Amino acid sequence: MNTLGRSGVEVTDLALGAAPLGNLFTEVTDEQAYGAVAAAWQQGIRYFDTAPHYGLGLSERRLGAALREHPREAYTISTKVGRRLDPSDTPGDDLANGFAVPATHHRVWDFSADGIRRTLDASLERLGLDRVDVVYLHDPDDHAEQAFREGYPALEKLRAEGVVGAIGAGMNQTEMLTRFVRDTDVDVVLCAGRYTLLDQSALAGLLPAALARGTSVVVGGAFNSGLLADPRPEATYNYAQVPAELLDRALRMKSVADRHGITLRAAALAYCAAHPAVVSVLVGARSAAEVRDCAEQFATEVPAAFWQELRETGLLTDEEPS
Repeated sequence: MNTLGRSGVEVTDLALGAAPLGNLFTEVTDEQAYGAVAAAWQQGIRYFDTAPHYGLGLSERRLGAALREHPREAYTISTKVGRRLDPSDTPGDDLANGFAVPATHHRVWDFSADGIRRTLDASLERLGLDRVDVVYLHDPDDHAEQAFREGYPALEKLRAEGVVGAIGAGMNQTEMLTRFVRDTDVDVVLCAGRYTLLDQSALAGLLPAALARGTSVVVGGAFNSGLLADPRPEATYNYAQVPAELLDRALRMKSVADRHGITLRAAALAYCAAHPAVVSVLVGARSAAEVRDCAEQFATEVPAAFWQELRETGLLTDEEPS
């Protein structure tokens, strides 16, 4: 177990991201969702991450239900604030936002102090819990002023009151996360897709700043939304069509992995976990089989010769993972 900053909140090296349990792109049954969480527990995973955004609350409801049979003190759970869910009478689905669920609610960006408390209260109700361990400001990219002026102080107050144990921000970019690390007292940041075999932009500022400040980093998006899990023309990169040059690079990496008797998935997870600022790698899974595969790949030892070949061939140019 690793501690988030100076908070005392502990997380496991491998964590389960529950966005797929909110019907990300395709439907998942309640049984499949329960099976994914149960498999994660069996594999020793004790850190679970969700958000209201994921399936308009469906992910939170399913995760809370699946964890209800376990002692509350035995696991760590995080959710997010910044997107308030308001009831909607609009017919149709939420596929435009990436989730195969009925459009029962619509999202309202809200990083105000009142909005954050209301959003957290609603999350607790859906989860069936009286507390969560970690709360992240969720994707405040276009709302920086309100997030720093109102949202962060609100989280800081919730932490001081003991309502939550640790606070932070979760984003798909590094510049604003670096600002959170340098200019606030966050315990942790969740960086998605910016520290992977294909994108090391977090090395430029975020990861060194986190090390200097003693701020923990949770890394998500290890597979860049699918390309590094299964490189093929139909794969996605950052939830969009993969550029030809990145597909070629991923396929070449896969060939190197094959030669060294490992999978590209194992290498992708190992890379994310290697940096000393990183305390947990967050993987999304929609079934027990996917969870078990991720746990198996995460436990795989990646030979030093693999990293050496990647660098000798120019497929990886940063410093070698420790």
